[in-house]
Amino acid sequence: MQIRLFRAEDTEQIANLFHDTVRKINIQDYSWKQVIAWSPDDIYFRNWLKICSSRFTYVAEKDEKIIGFGELEADGHIDCFYCHHNYQRQGVGKKIYQAIETKALKLNLTRLFTEASITAKPFFINQGFLVIKEQQVTRREKIFINYLMEKVLSTSI
Repeated sequence: MQIRLFRAEDTEQIANLFHDTVRKINIQDYSWKQVIAWSPDDIYFRNWLKICSSRFTYVAEKDEKIIGFGELEADGHIDCFYCHHNYQRQGVGKKIYQAIETKALKLNLTRLFTEASITAKPFFINQGFLVIKEQQVTRREKIFINYLMEKVLSTSI
């Protein structure tokens, strides 16, 4: 497995990975109606190419297949962070996260923050994030619980 930055030709795999992961993994913590609102049938509801290209988007690739990705914005916000449903709990997310944190330190960021799903909350806790607050968000008229989480970065590396 290698971790690298997003390339335009990754767009379709990224969109499909997001769609499949929400529908096959996040369904464990959210209702079907919530999952459909989160990941609609139109996988291009979001301009993946534009958004992934405008951020530090790291992808995990194995045998020319993308098995995970995470997006870091310049202010320290981690937006999308997903691992392929067949590669859960195999260290993929940890390697992507390590690349994100390394980049954040190079950018002299003092913190990382995210809005973690119920499903992702334990992963981020394991990476040293703290829950700031539970929140309710609305996507396509469905209400979801997620968690505003933050990690203060050590500048003494």
